[in-house]
Amino acid sequence: MVYYVYMMDILEKLEIYRLENKISQRKLAKTLGISYNTVNRWFMNRNTPNKIQQYHIKKLIKDYNFKDKHFEIT
Repeated sequence: MVYYVYMMDILEKLEIYRLENKISQRKLAKTLGISYNTVNRWFMNRNTPNKIQQYHIKKLIKDYNFKDKHFEIT
């Protein structure tokens, strides 16, 4: 259960980052070096990022200044 909540938190942060920076799912997939289908499955809650993908997601959004303190990267 904890893992699922953690993954939803990461995906929520990624979605906010993507929307605020006007990045399409296709462009996000290309940036992360994965397929569009993989990214789409994440946002449709059909799959979750593996450890390598999680690392690259965290790296991508690490420097992003989330306005809401709830979304700080830890």
